[in-house]
Amino acid sequence: MVFPLLLFALALCPLTVLARQIPIVDGVIGGVPKNAPTQIHTDAETTTPAATTPGKLRVTENSGVCETTPGVYQASGYGDLTSSESVWFWFFAARENPDTAPLTIWLNGGPGSSSMIGLFQENGPCRINNDTETVSLNPNSWNSISNVLYIDQPIGTGFSHGTTTVGTSEAAASDVWKFLQIFFADSRFSKLATNDFAIWTESYGGHYGPTFAAYFLEQNAAIAKGTVSGVPINLKVLGVGDGLTDPLSQYPGYISYAASNSYHPLVSNSVIQRANTSWTQSGGCKAQITSCYATNSTSTCSKAQSFCNNDILSPLAGNYDVYYVLAQNPDPYPPDLTSYLTNESLMSSIGAEVTWQESSDTVYNNFANTGDWMTNSRPNLETVINAGVRTIIYDGDADYILNFHGVEAMVNNLQTQFSAEFQQEQFANFTVKGQTAGVFKNAGTFSYVRIFGAGHEVPAYKYGTLSTGEAALQFFTQIMSGNSLSAT
Repeated sequence: MVFPLLLFALALCPLTVLARQIPIVDGVIGGVPKNAPTQIHTDAETTTPAATTPGKLRVTENSGVCETTPGVYQASGYGDLTSSESVWFWFFAARENPDTAPLTIWLNGGPGSSSMIGLFQENGPCRINNDTETVSLNPNSWNSISNVLYIDQPIGTGFSHGTTTVGTSEAAASDVWKFLQIFFADSRFSKLATNDFAIWTESYGGHYGPTFAAYFLEQNAAIAKGTVSGVPINLKVLGVGDGLTDPLSQYPGYISYAASNSYHPLVSNSVIQRANTSWTQSGGCKAQITSCYATNSTSTCSKAQSFCNNDILSPLAGNYDVYYVLAQNPDPYPPDLTSYLTNESLMSSIGAEVTWQESSDTVYNNFANTGDWMTNSRPNLETVINAGVRTIIYDGDADYILNFHGVEAMVNNLQTQFSAEFQQEQFANFTVKGQTAGVFKNAGTFSYVRIFGAGHEVPAYKYGTLSTGEAALQFFTQIMSGNSLSAT
Protein backbone atom coordinates (compact mmCIF):
# COMPACT_ATOMS: atom_id res chain seq x y z
CA MET A 1 0.00 0.00 0.00
CA VAL A 2 3.00 2.33 0.45
CA PHE A 3 5.27 2.16 -2.57
CA PRO A 4 8.99 2.42 -1.70
CA LEU A 5 9.92 3.44 -5.24
CA LEU A 6 7.88 6.59 -4.74
CA LEU A 7 9.68 7.71 -1.60
CA PHE A 8 12.09 9.94 -3.53
CA ALA A 9 9.16 11.58 -5.28
CA LEU A 10 7.40 11.96 -1.94
CA ALA A 11 10.39 13.77 -0.55
CA LEU A 12 10.11 16.29 -3.36
CA CYS A 13 6.43 17.00 -2.75
CA PRO A 14 5.28 19.40 -0.04
CA LEU A 15 2.22 17.24 0.60
CA THR A 16 1.41 13.96 -1.04
CA VAL A 17 -1.53 11.84 0.03
CA LEU A 18 -1.04 8.23 -0.96
CA ALA A 19 -3.67 5.53 -1.07
CA ARG A 20 -5.45 4.55 2.14
CA GLN A 21 -6.18 6.64 5.19
CA ILE A 22 -2.90 7.95 6.59
CA PRO A 23 -1.01 10.24 4.20
CA ILE A 24 2.69 10.34 3.39
CA VAL A 25 4.09 13.86 3.79
CA ASP A 26 7.67 14.61 2.73
CA GLY A 27 8.36 10.88 2.95
CA VAL A 28 6.91 10.58 6.48
CA ILE A 29 3.80 8.57 7.29
CA GLY A 30 1.43 11.00 9.01
CA GLY A 31 3.93 13.83 8.66
CA VAL A 32 3.47 17.57 8.91
CA PRO A 33 4.27 19.73 5.86
CA LYS A 34 7.47 21.71 6.41
CA ASN A 35 6.11 24.80 4.73
CA ALA A 36 2.59 24.59 6.11
CA PRO A 37 0.75 27.88 6.55
CA THR A 38 0.45 29.12 10.13
CA GLN A 39 -3.34 29.22 9.90
CA ILE A 40 -6.00 26.86 8.63
CA HIS A 41 -6.10 27.01 4.86
CA THR A 42 -9.42 27.92 3.28
CA ASP A 43 -10.03 26.09 0.04
CA ALA A 44 -13.17 27.31 -1.71
CA GLU A 45 -14.58 26.11 -5.03
CA THR A 46 -13.98 28.73 -7.70
CA THR A 47 -17.33 27.83 -9.22
CA THR A 48 -20.30 26.31 -7.45
CA PRO A 49 -20.79 22.80 -8.90
CA ALA A 50 -24.56 23.01 -8.55
CA ALA A 51 -27.31 25.18 -7.15
CA THR A 52 -27.36 24.58 -3.42
CA THR A 53 -30.31 24.56 -1.04
CA PRO A 54 -28.91 25.64 2.35
CA GLY A 55 -30.48 23.70 5.19
CA LYS A 56 -31.89 20.99 2.95
CA LEU A 57 -30.95 17.76 1.19
CA ARG A 58 -30.54 17.25 -2.54
CA VAL A 59 -31.21 13.57 -3.18
CA THR A 60 -30.91 10.95 -5.92
CA GLU A 61 -33.03 7.94 -5.02
CA ASN A 62 -32.58 4.30 -5.98
CA SER A 63 -29.71 4.72 -8.43
CA GLY A 64 -29.26 0.97 -8.66
CA VAL A 65 -25.56 1.36 -7.86
CA CYS A 66 -23.94 -1.00 -5.33
CA GLU A 67 -27.06 -2.24 -3.52
CA THR A 68 -28.87 -4.59 -5.90
CA THR A 69 -30.89 -6.54 -3.33
CA PRO A 70 -34.51 -6.34 -4.58
CA GLY A 71 -36.65 -3.81 -2.75
CA VAL A 72 -33.88 -2.23 -0.68
CA TYR A 73 -34.05 1.58 -0.74
CA GLN A 74 -30.99 3.74 -1.22
CA ALA A 75 -30.37 7.46 -1.61
CA SER A 76 -27.31 9.58 -2.27
CA GLY A 77 -26.63 13.26 -2.55
CA TYR A 78 -25.82 16.36 -0.56
CA GLY A 79 -26.82 18.08 2.62
CA ASP A 80 -26.11 21.77 2.14
CA LEU A 81 -24.88 23.30 5.39
CA THR A 82 -24.59 26.68 3.68
CA SER A 83 -24.55 27.96 0.11
CA SER A 84 -20.85 27.03 -0.04
CA GLU A 85 -20.63 23.86 2.11
CA SER A 86 -22.13 20.62 0.84
CA VAL A 87 -21.78 17.29 2.67
CA TRP A 88 -21.93 14.12 0.57
CA PHE A 89 -23.92 11.20 1.92
CA TRP A 90 -24.96 7.77 0.71
CA PHE A 91 -27.77 6.03 2.57
CA PHE A 92 -28.68 2.35 2.38
CA ALA A 93 -31.77 1.06 4.07
CA ALA A 94 -31.54 -2.12 6.10
CA ARG A 95 -32.15 -5.25 4.06
CA GLU A 96 -34.63 -6.35 6.74
CA ASN A 97 -37.11 -4.26 8.76
CA PRO A 98 -35.72 -0.86 7.73
CA ASP A 99 -38.43 1.12 9.53
CA THR A 100 -37.45 -0.25 12.93
CA ALA A 101 -33.77 -1.08 12.33
CA PRO A 102 -31.17 1.21 13.92
CA LEU A 103 -29.41 3.95 11.97
CA THR A 104 -25.63 3.74 11.74
CA ILE A 105 -23.35 6.47 10.42
CA TRP A 106 -19.98 5.33 9.08
CA LEU A 107 -16.98 7.66 9.07
CA ASN A 108 -13.53 6.92 7.69
CA GLY A 109 -10.50 8.74 9.03
CA GLY A 110 -7.45 10.42 7.55
CA PRO A 111 -8.19 13.12 8.51
CA GLY A 112 -9.52 13.89 5.06
CA SER A 113 -10.23 10.34 3.85
CA SER A 114 -13.51 9.49 2.16
CA SER A 115 -16.05 7.20 3.78
CA MET A 116 -16.49 5.59 0.38
CA ILE A 117 -13.48 3.56 1.54
CA GLY A 118 -15.68 1.90 4.13
CA LEU A 119 -18.57 1.54 1.74
CA PHE A 120 -16.70 -0.12 -1.13
CA GLN A 121 -13.75 -1.81 0.58
CA GLU A 122 -15.19 -2.83 3.93
CA ASN A 123 -18.78 -3.07 5.08
CA GLY A 124 -21.07 -1.70 2.38
CA PRO A 125 -23.71 -3.50 0.29
CA CYS A 126 -21.10 -4.15 -2.40
CA ARG A 127 -17.32 -4.47 -2.59
CA ILE A 128 -14.85 -3.31 -5.19
CA ASN A 129 -13.42 -6.18 -7.23
CA ASN A 130 -9.72 -6.73 -7.91
CA ASP A 131 -10.13 -5.24 -11.39
CA THR A 132 -10.84 -1.86 -9.66
CA GLU A 133 -13.60 -1.26 -12.22
CA THR A 134 -16.53 -3.37 -10.98
CA VAL A 135 -18.25 -4.32 -7.72
CA SER A 136 -19.87 -7.44 -6.30
CA LEU A 137 -22.75 -7.76 -3.83
CA ASN A 138 -21.54 -8.15 -0.25
CA PRO A 139 -23.49 -10.77 1.76
CA ASN A 140 -21.81 -9.53 4.96
CA SER A 141 -22.84 -5.91 4.50
CA TRP A 142 -23.68 -4.03 7.67
CA ASN A 143 -26.97 -2.94 6.13
CA SER A 144 -28.00 -6.55 6.56
CA ILE A 145 -29.26 -5.49 10.00
CA SER A 146 -28.99 -1.69 10.13
CA ASN A 147 -29.76 1.35 8.03
CA VAL A 148 -26.31 2.73 7.16
CA LEU A 149 -25.42 6.31 6.28
CA TYR A 150 -21.94 6.91 4.83
CA ILE A 151 -20.77 10.50 5.20
CA ASP A 152 -17.82 12.23 3.50
CA GLN A 153 -16.59 14.72 6.07
CA PRO A 154 -15.21 17.30 6.76
CA ILE A 155 -16.08 19.51 3.79
CA GLY A 156 -13.52 18.90 1.05
CA THR A 157 -13.38 15.15 1.69
CA GLY A 158 -14.38 12.66 -1.02
CA PHE A 159 -17.45 13.89 -2.91
CA SER A 160 -18.15 16.67 -0.37
CA HIS A 161 -17.30 20.13 -1.66
CA GLY A 162 -17.16 23.80 -0.79
CA THR A 163 -15.26 26.06 1.57
CA THR A 164 -12.82 23.88 3.48
CA THR A 165 -12.04 25.30 6.91
CA VAL A 166 -12.40 22.47 9.43
CA GLY A 167 -9.15 21.57 11.18
CA THR A 168 -10.19 20.01 14.49
CA SER A 169 -12.30 17.05 15.54
CA GLU A 170 -14.55 19.43 17.51
CA ALA A 171 -15.28 21.53 14.43
CA ALA A 172 -15.93 18.38 12.43
CA ALA A 173 -18.41 17.19 15.09
CA SER A 174 -20.35 20.43 14.82
CA ASP A 175 -20.69 20.13 11.05
CA VAL A 176 -21.82 16.50 11.19
CA TRP A 177 -24.42 17.39 13.82
CA LYS A 178 -25.70 20.16 11.54
CA PHE A 179 -25.84 17.72 8.64
CA LEU A 180 -27.80 15.20 10.71
CA GLN A 181 -30.30 17.91 11.65
CA ILE A 182 -30.84 18.51 7.93
CA PHE A 183 -31.06 14.76 7.31
CA PHE A 184 -33.69 14.17 9.99
CA ALA A 185 -35.72 17.19 8.83
CA ASP A 186 -36.18 15.59 5.40
CA SER A 187 -39.49 13.76 5.04
CA ARG A 188 -37.75 10.72 3.55
CA PHE A 189 -35.68 10.16 6.69
CA SER A 190 -37.53 11.88 9.55
CA LYS A 191 -39.07 8.56 10.64
CA LEU A 192 -35.56 7.34 11.53
CA ALA A 193 -34.93 10.13 14.06
CA THR A 194 -36.30 8.08 16.97
CA ASN A 195 -34.58 4.82 15.98
CA ASP A 196 -31.47 3.72 17.84
CA PHE A 197 -28.48 5.64 16.49
CA ALA A 198 -24.88 4.44 16.21
CA ILE A 199 -21.52 5.94 15.25
CA TRP A 200 -19.03 3.50 13.71
CA THR A 201 -15.65 4.72 12.56
CA GLU A 202 -12.00 3.75 12.20
CA SER A 203 -8.44 5.08 12.06
CA TYR A 204 -8.61 8.84 12.76
CA GLY A 205 -12.08 7.87 13.93
CA GLY A 206 -10.34 7.21 17.24
CA HIS A 207 -10.57 11.00 17.51
CA TYR A 208 -13.79 11.46 15.55
CA GLY A 209 -15.89 8.80 17.28
CA PRO A 210 -15.41 9.86 20.92
CA THR A 211 -15.49 13.57 20.05
CA PHE A 212 -18.63 13.33 17.93
CA ALA A 213 -20.42 11.10 20.44
CA ALA A 214 -19.61 13.41 23.36
CA TYR A 215 -20.72 16.44 21.34
CA PHE A 216 -24.01 14.78 20.35
CA LEU A 217 -24.70 14.02 24.03
CA GLU A 218 -23.97 17.67 24.90
CA GLN A 219 -26.36 18.86 22.20
CA ASN A 220 -29.05 16.46 23.41
CA ALA A 221 -28.73 17.94 26.90
CA ALA A 222 -28.91 21.47 25.52
CA ILE A 223 -32.00 20.58 23.48
CA ALA A 224 -33.62 19.15 26.60
CA LYS A 225 -32.88 22.40 28.47
CA GLY A 226 -34.23 24.49 25.62
CA THR A 227 -30.95 26.29 24.96
CA VAL A 228 -30.45 24.62 21.58
CA SER A 229 -33.08 23.98 18.93
CA GLY A 230 -32.87 20.66 17.15
CA VAL A 231 -33.72 16.99 17.00
CA PRO A 232 -32.04 14.92 19.73
CA ILE A 233 -29.85 12.10 18.44
CA ASN A 234 -30.79 8.80 20.04
CA LEU A 235 -27.18 7.68 20.50
CA LYS A 236 -26.94 4.07 21.69
CA VAL A 237 -23.68 2.72 20.23
CA LEU A 238 -20.14 3.87 19.51
CA GLY A 239 -17.78 1.60 17.57
CA VAL A 240 -14.13 2.49 16.92
CA GLY A 241 -11.82 0.30 14.85
CA ASP A 242 -8.02 0.58 14.71
CA GLY A 243 -8.33 4.09 16.10
CA LEU A 244 -5.99 6.89 17.17
CA THR A 245 -7.46 8.02 20.50
CA ASP A 246 -4.75 8.59 23.13
CA PRO A 247 -1.31 9.04 21.50
CA LEU A 248 0.56 9.05 24.82
CA SER A 249 -0.75 5.56 25.55
CA GLN A 250 -0.50 4.32 21.98
CA TYR A 251 2.88 5.44 20.62
CA PRO A 252 4.96 2.94 22.64
CA GLY A 253 2.94 0.29 20.80
CA TYR A 254 4.79 1.09 17.58
CA ILE A 255 8.06 0.09 19.23
CA SER A 256 6.78 -3.12 20.80
CA TYR A 257 4.72 -4.17 17.76
CA ALA A 258 7.65 -3.63 15.37
CA ALA A 259 9.78 -5.85 17.58
CA SER A 260 7.24 -8.56 18.36
CA ASN A 261 3.78 -9.10 16.91
CA SER A 262 1.66 -12.06 15.85
CA TYR A 263 3.66 -12.55 12.64
CA HIS A 264 7.24 -11.25 12.33
CA PRO A 265 9.51 -8.37 13.37
CA LEU A 266 9.23 -5.38 11.07
CA VAL A 267 12.72 -3.88 11.41
CA SER A 268 16.15 -4.59 12.88
CA ASN A 269 17.01 -4.23 16.57
CA SER A 270 19.07 -1.14 15.82
CA VAL A 271 16.07 0.66 14.30
CA ILE A 272 13.97 -0.31 17.30
CA GLN A 273 16.64 0.99 19.67
CA ARG A 274 16.80 4.33 17.86
CA ALA A 275 13.02 4.65 18.03
CA ASN A 276 13.04 3.81 21.72
CA THR A 277 15.62 6.54 22.30
CA SER A 278 13.41 8.97 20.37
CA TRP A 279 10.57 8.06 22.72
CA THR A 280 12.42 8.36 26.03
CA GLN A 281 15.03 11.07 25.47
CA SER A 282 14.75 14.56 26.94
CA GLY A 283 12.56 16.54 24.55
CA GLY A 284 11.63 13.32 22.77
CA CYS A 285 8.28 11.98 21.62
CA LYS A 286 6.94 11.15 25.08
CA ALA A 287 7.87 14.57 26.42
CA GLN A 288 6.38 16.36 23.42
CA ILE A 289 3.04 14.51 23.61
CA THR A 290 2.93 15.17 27.36
CA SER A 291 3.49 18.87 26.69
CA CYS A 292 0.77 18.82 24.03
CA TYR A 293 -1.68 17.32 26.52
CA ALA A 294 -0.74 19.91 29.15
CA THR A 295 -0.87 22.99 26.95
CA ASN A 296 -3.19 22.07 24.05
CA SER A 297 -0.94 24.42 22.10
CA THR A 298 -1.34 24.26 18.33
CA SER A 299 2.38 24.59 17.64
CA THR A 300 3.41 22.20 20.42
CA CYS A 301 0.97 19.49 19.31
CA SER A 302 1.83 19.93 15.62
CA LYS A 303 5.56 19.65 16.39
CA ALA A 304 4.91 16.51 18.43
CA GLN A 305 3.14 14.94 15.44
CA SER A 306 6.05 15.84 13.17
CA PHE A 307 8.74 14.52 15.52
CA CYS A 308 7.03 11.32 16.61
CA ASN A 309 5.92 10.25 13.15
CA ASN A 310 9.32 11.06 11.63
CA ASP A 311 11.34 9.33 14.34
CA ILE A 312 9.05 6.50 15.51
CA LEU A 313 6.02 5.68 13.38
CA SER A 314 7.64 5.85 9.94
CA PRO A 315 11.03 4.15 10.48
CA LEU A 316 9.54 1.25 12.44
CA ALA A 317 7.30 0.23 9.54
CA GLY A 318 10.23 -1.20 7.59
CA ASN A 319 9.29 -2.57 4.19
CA TYR A 320 6.01 -4.08 5.32
CA ASP A 321 2.60 -2.73 4.44
CA VAL A 322 1.65 -0.50 7.35
CA TYR A 323 -2.00 -1.52 7.03
CA TYR A 324 -1.34 -5.26 6.69
CA VAL A 325 2.02 -6.54 7.86
CA LEU A 326 1.62 -9.92 6.18
CA ALA A 327 2.36 -8.16 2.88
CA GLN A 328 5.46 -6.33 1.76
CA ASN A 329 5.17 -3.13 -0.21
CA PRO A 330 3.42 -2.67 -2.51
CA ASP A 331 0.17 -4.41 -1.53
CA PRO A 332 -2.68 -3.83 -4.01
CA TYR A 333 -5.36 -4.96 -1.56
CA PRO A 334 -7.93 -3.61 -0.92
CA PRO A 335 -8.32 -2.62 -4.57
CA ASP A 336 -8.15 1.08 -5.39
CA LEU A 337 -11.48 2.89 -5.83
CA THR A 338 -10.41 5.80 -8.02
CA SER A 339 -11.26 4.38 -11.44
CA TYR A 340 -14.66 3.23 -10.27
CA LEU A 341 -15.72 6.37 -8.42
CA THR A 342 -14.44 8.85 -11.03
CA ASN A 343 -16.43 7.22 -13.83
CA GLU A 344 -18.65 9.97 -15.22
CA SER A 345 -21.61 7.68 -15.82
CA LEU A 346 -21.53 6.47 -12.23
CA MET A 347 -21.15 9.99 -10.90
CA SER A 348 -24.19 11.08 -12.88
CA SER A 349 -26.18 8.09 -11.62
CA ILE A 350 -25.58 8.87 -7.94
CA GLY A 351 -25.69 12.68 -8.15
CA ALA A 352 -22.02 13.33 -7.40
CA GLU A 353 -20.89 16.83 -8.37
CA VAL A 354 -17.11 16.86 -8.02
CA THR A 355 -14.32 14.47 -8.92
CA TRP A 356 -13.73 12.01 -6.10
CA GLN A 357 -10.41 11.76 -4.33
CA GLU A 358 -9.62 9.19 -1.68
CA SER A 359 -7.97 11.78 0.57
CA SER A 360 -7.91 15.56 0.67
CA ASP A 361 -4.59 17.39 0.97
CA THR A 362 -6.34 20.51 2.24
CA VAL A 363 -8.30 18.79 4.99
CA TYR A 364 -5.25 16.84 6.19
CA ASN A 365 -3.10 19.97 6.12
CA ASN A 366 -5.65 21.91 8.17
CA PHE A 367 -5.63 19.24 10.88
CA ALA A 368 -1.83 19.07 10.80
CA ASN A 369 -1.70 22.82 11.39
CA THR A 370 -3.84 22.61 14.53
CA GLY A 371 -1.98 19.62 15.99
CA ASP A 372 -5.29 17.79 16.44
CA TRP A 373 -3.53 14.45 15.76
CA MET A 374 -1.66 14.50 19.08
CA THR A 375 -4.55 15.67 21.22
CA ASN A 376 -6.15 13.23 23.65
CA SER A 377 -9.65 11.96 22.86
CA ARG A 378 -9.66 9.46 25.73
CA PRO A 379 -11.56 11.77 28.12
CA ASN A 380 -14.36 12.03 25.57
CA LEU A 381 -14.37 8.26 25.18
CA GLU A 382 -14.63 7.86 28.94
CA THR A 383 -17.51 10.33 29.05
CA VAL A 384 -19.40 8.41 26.40
CA ILE A 385 -18.85 5.04 28.08
CA ASN A 386 -19.92 6.42 31.46
CA ALA A 387 -23.03 7.91 29.87
CA GLY A 388 -24.25 4.39 29.12
CA VAL A 389 -23.55 4.36 25.38
CA ARG A 390 -22.67 0.79 24.41
CA THR A 391 -19.08 1.03 23.17
CA ILE A 392 -16.83 -1.36 21.29
CA ILE A 393 -13.17 -0.92 20.42
CA TYR A 394 -11.90 -3.35 17.80
CA ASP A 395 -8.60 -3.94 16.04
CA GLY A 396 -6.99 -6.20 13.46
CA ASP A 397 -3.84 -7.97 14.66
CA ALA A 398 -2.09 -7.54 11.28
CA ASP A 399 -2.41 -3.74 11.35
CA TYR A 400 0.74 -1.77 12.20
CA ILE A 401 -0.41 1.80 11.62
CA LEU A 402 -2.80 1.68 14.62
CA ASN A 403 -1.76 -1.62 16.08
CA PHE A 404 -3.37 -3.60 18.84
CA HIS A 405 -0.41 -3.09 21.21
CA GLY A 406 -1.19 0.63 21.32
CA VAL A 407 -4.96 0.27 21.17
CA GLU A 408 -5.01 -2.23 24.03
CA ALA A 409 -2.75 0.05 26.08
CA MET A 410 -5.26 2.84 25.54
CA VAL A 411 -8.13 0.55 26.54
CA ASN A 412 -6.28 -0.56 29.66
CA ASN A 413 -5.73 3.08 30.65
CA LEU A 414 -9.42 3.98 30.46
CA GLN A 415 -10.93 5.29 33.68
CA THR A 416 -14.61 4.35 33.52
CA GLN A 417 -17.25 2.70 35.63
CA PHE A 418 -16.37 -0.60 33.94
CA SER A 419 -12.57 -0.38 33.95
CA ALA A 420 -11.95 -2.32 37.16
CA GLU A 421 -14.20 -5.14 35.95
CA PHE A 422 -12.51 -5.11 32.55
CA GLN A 423 -9.08 -5.49 34.11
CA GLN A 424 -10.25 -8.56 36.01
CA GLU A 425 -11.61 -10.27 32.93
CA GLN A 426 -9.54 -12.71 30.89
CA PHE A 427 -9.54 -12.79 27.11
CA ALA A 428 -11.92 -15.36 25.65
CA ASN A 429 -11.92 -16.77 22.13
CA PHE A 430 -14.18 -14.89 19.74
CA THR A 431 -15.52 -17.77 17.68
CA VAL A 432 -17.68 -17.39 14.59
CA LYS A 433 -19.59 -20.53 13.61
CA GLY A 434 -17.27 -22.44 15.92
CA GLN A 435 -14.08 -21.07 14.38
CA THR A 436 -11.79 -18.88 16.47
CA ALA A 437 -11.50 -15.50 14.77
CA GLY A 438 -10.05 -13.41 17.59
CA VAL A 439 -10.13 -12.72 21.31
CA PHE A 440 -12.46 -10.48 23.31
CA LYS A 441 -13.43 -9.04 26.66
CA ASN A 442 -16.65 -7.48 27.95
CA ALA A 443 -17.32 -5.33 31.00
CA GLY A 444 -20.72 -3.73 31.45
CA THR A 445 -21.63 -2.04 28.17
CA PHE A 446 -17.99 -1.89 27.05
CA SER A 447 -16.39 -4.47 24.76
CA TYR A 448 -13.04 -4.97 23.05
CA VAL A 449 -12.16 -7.49 20.33
CA ARG A 450 -8.93 -8.22 18.47
CA ILE A 451 -9.57 -9.91 15.11
CA PHE A 452 -7.00 -12.39 13.80
CA GLY A 453 -5.58 -11.96 10.30
CA ALA A 454 -7.21 -8.57 9.79
CA GLY A 455 -5.44 -5.43 8.70
CA HIS A 456 -6.36 -1.80 9.28
CA GLU A 457 -9.75 -2.13 7.56
CA VAL A 458 -11.02 -5.04 9.64
CA PRO A 459 -14.17 -5.91 7.61
CA ALA A 460 -12.07 -6.13 4.42
CA TYR A 461 -10.35 -9.33 5.56
CA LYS A 462 -11.21 -12.97 6.07
CA TYR A 463 -9.72 -15.61 8.34
CA GLY A 464 -9.64 -19.38 8.11
CA THR A 465 -12.70 -20.65 6.28
CA LEU A 466 -14.79 -17.61 7.20
CA SER A 467 -15.82 -15.31 4.37
CA THR A 468 -14.61 -11.73 3.98
CA GLY A 469 -16.08 -9.55 6.69
CA GLU A 470 -17.96 -12.40 8.41
CA ALA A 471 -16.27 -11.94 11.79
CA ALA A 472 -16.85 -8.18 11.61
CA LEU A 473 -20.54 -8.67 10.83
CA GLN A 474 -20.88 -10.87 13.92
CA PHE A 475 -19.48 -8.27 16.31
CA PHE A 476 -21.43 -5.51 14.57
CA THR A 477 -24.69 -7.49 14.84
CA GLN A 478 -24.16 -8.37 18.49
CA ILE A 479 -23.33 -4.83 19.55
CA MET A 480 -26.12 -3.26 17.47
CA SER A 481 -28.59 -5.68 19.04
CA GLY A 482 -27.73 -4.24 22.46
CA ASN A 483 -25.70 -7.23 23.54
CA SER A 484 -22.13 -7.80 24.67
CA LEU A 485 -19.82 -9.85 22.48
CA SER A 486 -20.18 -13.62 22.55
CA ALA A 487 -18.80 -16.67 20.80
CA THR A 488 -20.97 -18.60 18.34
